Amino acid sequence: MADIVLFHHAQGLTAGVVAFADTLRSAGHTVHTPDLYQGQTFADLDSGIGYARETGFDVIGERGLAAADAVGGELVYAGFSLGGMPAQELAQTRPGARAALLFHSCVPVTEFGDRWPEDVPVQVHGMEADPLFAEPGGDLDAARALVASTQQAELFLYPGDRHLFADSSLAAYDQQATRLLTDRSLQFLAALDR
Repeated sequence: MADIVLFHHAQGLTAGVVAFADTLRSAGHTVHTPDLYQGQTFADLDSGIGYARETGFDVIGERGLAAADAVGGELVYAGFSLGGMPAQELAQTRPGARAALLFHSCVPVTEFGDRWPEDVPVQVHGMEADPLFAEPGGDLDAARALVASTQQAELFLYPGDRHLFADSSLAAYDQQATRLLTDRSLQFLAALDR
């Protein structure tokens, strides 16, 4: 079973993020859900991004790195959207990273080094017409480049245009896509123990 640090998206540590963590826990994994917003959640994405911008994206990122330091050990790093940034940075740069799950986000590998580590498997999940994920030159292009650069990467695209579709507490929630995302994530995590 995996020890996972799951970072929330720009709307904060919502009930939907906690529910997703609980689903992973029910499969036997240990899941840590650090609150990078120190208790604040936001009803809409723009307000959450505004808070992150006002606080400082670097400060939010530093909170994520500190949270991983507090857990320690060999970890799987996972993140929703904004939370994908610290998850990806940790997976690329921290010794002992076991794997990464990037939901609704992926940045160019060059943000955190020159290549993806060959011993760290990664999955990226997003909707094919999500305007935040699939915009030209954005996350989807970065995910495709990642997959092209290593045999350790998988990209899963889902039909639709919703951004935070795996958060059951938000209007963007898509039950069918989330079920498939969850199944793929659990299979990925189970394979780490083989």
